[in-house]
Amino acid sequence: MKNSPPALHGAEASPLGQPVAYRDTYAPELLFPIDRQLKRDELGIAAGALPFVGADLWNAYELSWLTPRGKPVVALARFIVPADSPRLIESKSLKLYLNAFNQSRLGGAAEVQALIVRDLSAAAGAAVEVVIEPLGGQPQRTFGTPDGCCLDGLDIDIDTYQPTPAFLNADPGVAVVEETLYSHLLKSNCLVTGQPDWGMVAVRYRGAPIDRAGLLRYIVSFRNHNEFHEQCVERIFCDLMARCRPQALLVWARYTRRGGLDINPWRATVGSAPPPTTMEIRQ
Repeated sequence: MKNSPPALHGAEASPLGQPVAYRDTYAPELLFPIDRQLKRDELGIAAGALPFVGADLWNAYELSWLTPRGKPVVALARFIVPADSPRLIESKSLKLYLNAFNQSRLGGAAEVQALIVRDLSAAAGAAVEVVIEPLGGQPQRTFGTPDGCCLDGLDIDIDTYQPTPAFLNADPGVAVVEETLYSHLLKSNCLVTGQPDWGMVAVRYRGAPIDRAGLLRYIVSFRNHNEFHEQCVERIFCDLMARCRPQALLVWARYTRRGGLDINPWRATVGSAPPPTTMEIRQ
């Protein structure tokens, strides 16, 4: 079997937006890693000094391989890439990589899991957690909405569709609150192709009350912004910390499935509980 690919640094050489021939046998060289620090530099995040903890949770719905006798197996998969890994993995390359298992004869889910752990960990530069769930085991998914206040009913005016941190503010003269605010109106675009990415974003914090109309305007302002899912969540986290200065903060997103994958990044201050595992209805 082939070794995993060397790390690449930017999106310009990725398979994004380019016609490709689908491979149907195991091909780890299809994975395309992207250096996280390039975008973190824009946010003023120094290498090795992350202001958050977190992970990128991927759900994969198009995983299949052959038994040694040639019978197909179909499965769901979950990948957890730590936020402190030096590289993220471009989503189209991951789709192509997973589809390359289609005609590979393998011993079972454990062998598939071991291969994917090895390849994704090499691509990301850190240990990636992988769970494989063959459909024969009747895996379940839980759908729901965050336990908090949905902002989408607020009556706002807005004509700004690039991220605008100035919309964010909190009143330090008011007693500290602890609450969760969320919106289904997050939309951004793929950094390279411009394809729309739709998502739900939630903010759980403890601190001075965040202006809700301003937060909704800020979320909507991503509408024409070109950036990967993980980078959008990090931008939201950093802007909230800089503008609203909460004592504790958790930001998570549930992006709509595209290409058989959904991506669910979360970033939090140290000591914060991770987000709930419920999925968004559009996933």
